[in-house]
Amino acid sequence: MSFPWLEFAGLMLAFGINAVIPGADFAMVLRQSIAHGRRAALFTSAGIATSILVHGSYTLLGVGVIVGQSLMLFNLLKWAGAAYLVWLAISALRSPPPTPPEEGDLAGARRGDAAAFALGFLTNLLNPKAVLFFLALFTTLVSARTSGHVKVIYVLCMSLMLFAWFALVSLFFTTASVRQGFFRFGRWFNRVTGITFILLAVRVALAQQH
Repeated sequence: MSFPWLEFAGLMLAFGINAVIPGADFAMVLRQSIAHGRRAALFTSAGIATSILVHGSYTLLGVGVIVGQSLMLFNLLKWAGAAYLVWLAISALRSPPPTPPEEGDLAGARRGDAAAFALGFLTNLLNPKAVLFFLALFTTLVSARTSGHVKVIYVLCMSLMLFAWFALVSLFFTTASVRQGFFRFGRWFNRVTGITFILLAVRVALAQQH
């Protein structure tokens, strides 16, 4: 059986368009890039990409259908995601203004790798719209005749694509000139990102099953 390249291309195109639309993931990578630097932003990007593997796995196993159709489970995920974004907003608003990193702080950066990864992982995992998006993608664009191992390849490629996108975002926002521009905003950077997370939390809280 030949690989379904046309189906693969359509799936990757739809996923890629959705990936580049700014949302909670983008806001998180941007904040990590400015406040904590390239290493933290890349680990956050890896966390987001790894979360895609989880979404893909439960979708292929059929668990996503249960969550998508169960009002109680959907609401639990929705409110958990909204609460997490509010916590991120409070953390941003209470943080000191971002400043250029001190030399020789590599050990401290490495200690924060797991935390940066977890931030990205949870930001994407607790997004109820990701559940519905994956269900929509696989029910409308992937044939029921497509084999399981091909679907696994699809999910792996989606994860790699998302990491590549956010790695590029990380590289751009951690260039010296761009980052210095954000440093000049001082506490306003924290206020804007905090308000952004609050607005995203409201959007998640208002999410409906369709």
